[in-house]
Amino acid sequence: MNIIIVGCGKVGQSLIESLHDQGHDVSVISSNIDDFGNLPPGFDGFTTLGVPIDQDVLRRAGIESCDSFAAVGADDNTNLMCAQIAKNIYNVPRVYARVNDTDKNEVYRSFGVDTVCPTNLTVAALLPMLTANNSESVTVTNAVHNGHLISITTIDIEKEHIGRRLTEMSELLERNETIIAIEHGDGTAQMAAFSNPELKKGDKLILAKLSK
Repeated sequence: MNIIIVGCGKVGQSLIESLHDQGHDVSVISSNIDDFGNLPPGFDGFTTLGVPIDQDVLRRAGIESCDSFAAVGADDNTNLMCAQIAKNIYNVPRVYARVNDTDKNEVYRSFGVDTVCPTNLTVAALLPMLTANNSESVTVTNAVHNGHLISITTIDIEKEHIGRRLTEMSELLERNETIIAIEHGDGTAQMAAFSNPELKKGDKLILAKLSK
């Protein structure tokens, strides 16, 4: 895929390195030439020096043949403007913007821009771990789909839950949360859809929660 990344700081560096390792054609835009020194060794993609909201800069970077676009610079406003140009003027199929300010995140999404908010991701990851019962072991994985944050949480069941069925576990669920699977003590897993299994010792519940 032809992918443009705006910003080459710590976030951009890690993203670019992963995309490069996967074999994608990556084009990087930065207004600071020193940022290109963060690129991974052996990077053979394309670099463009310039203001990323300048359409001449974007065209030099290859936006007219771009499959995906991500603005992950440090400035939220610049990320928004870049994403809007890519989406509305050049009709890039996949456009995403990094947004640190949670208030701006909601505004950007109202403009139709798919966003990734590190602040929201951190809160979503820490909240269930900080508020879990002492007997619970909690792990959290986050994903973003079309601007919506989906948190996948795995929790141990308590002794009083053994022998109960999934339909009896609704008191454990928060708003916009559902049980999607059970992980058994032997490491196997069972999807919860269209089944109502009885919980056994060593089982863990895998929950999915849709957030903002």
